[in-house]
Amino acid sequence: MRERKFTCLGNIVKTGLLVGGSGLIGGGIIHYFKKRADDEFELLAPNSKQLSLRDPEDIRGYCRKFRPEFIINCAIAALDSSPLLAYETNYLGTLHLARVAMELQIPYIHFSSAAVLPPGENLTEDERLELTPELANYPKSKLLAELALGELHRRHGLDYTNIRLAVVYGAHDHKIQGFQRLLFSLADQTMPLMFTNRRAVHSYSNAKKVPAFVHHVLKNRAEFGGRTWHFVDPLPVALSQLIITIKSHLDLRRPREIYLPYPIASFGAGCMRRLIRLLGRIGIEARMPAELLFMENFYQTQTLSSQRLKNSSFVDPKPEATVFTELPLLLEYYLSRWEALNLITPRNRDHFAGRVKEEEFVRKPEQVLAALDDETRHPFLGPEQPEGGGRK
Repeated sequence: MRERKFTCLGNIVKTGLLVGGSGLIGGGIIHYFKKRADDEFELLAPNSKQLSLRDPEDIRGYCRKFRPEFIINCAIAALDSSPLLAYETNYLGTLHLARVAMELQIPYIHFSSAAVLPPGENLTEDERLELTPELANYPKSKLLAELALGELHRRHGLDYTNIRLAVVYGAHDHKIQGFQRLLFSLADQTMPLMFTNRRAVHSYSNAKKVPAFVHHVLKNRAEFGGRTWHFVDPLPVALSQLIITIKSHLDLRRPREIYLPYPIASFGAGCMRRLIRLLGRIGIEARMPAELLFMENFYQTQTLSSQRLKNSSFVDPKPEATVFTELPLLLEYYLSRWEALNLITPRNRDHFAGRVKEEEFVRKPEQVLAALDDETRHPFLGPEQPEGGGRK
């Protein structure tokens, strides 16, 4: 297929289609492009009623009408989706959008997941799980999508970029999933013991940085086209250390630092699944957290290599940011939200504010000085103190 040159000129606004705009990643991209790239790009972000990835006629009609000049796919089915939903959303939806991109000769930006990778350290972009029937619905559908995109690129010249994310952290996610599920289980005190071991280490992806990378990828197609990129923080994080840090921030008693062996944790999860099935038979609806389907990952190391990203022309807009530096703001945001929704018991906000200041002092001392103007704006002794200050 003849490749159409994709060049961003300062005075020409290119219109793109973004699917999955209601999620953490998609919502962040929409906000970023409105604030920082509105003179270059305009994003169309239809909701699922306007464009369903499961309906090829929706995709066909929308793209015929608006003729996008690039496509960004952030949509995913839930971790515990049925086989049909995972297949139609994660695989077929990806395939339909890729076919549109091929026929219109436009770039296609696809978001994938570390779920397609095996356990291990410093995994490269070329590594993947083996495609087998035994794979769970979510990784199987995401793996199929990656393999299909690679084939379309090699055989038909699809101009695509595949971005693999690890454990994503960031504010403004309205679903309790992934990293937010960990925060919630700790804040709600439903984790009595450590469901991990001291050795398990994982890579993390900062949701705030993703939009800037997408912007850069669109402007540099020759460098980033036709390849997979791991978008992760350079340093991996021990799950046990993260849990203990969150526990310290919130001044919690649980979980106790007793590391539950995986066989016992797996047996307990199996008992919960059987109990939930029994409750369903008597009309009581209950669901296990989807993350428990992948409990084995809590006990295994999986770190992604970021060397390819380091060697690229992309410059990290905030290299000092990690899940630990962002943790105070994330806790403040999600605890406030969950308390407002009556999902957790309200906590002492003054105590938490003190923890935030402590974190600033330890990790960001320059912010302490930056707040000096605000602190000295009003008189320390109050507005009605007499001059001289002595007793009469």
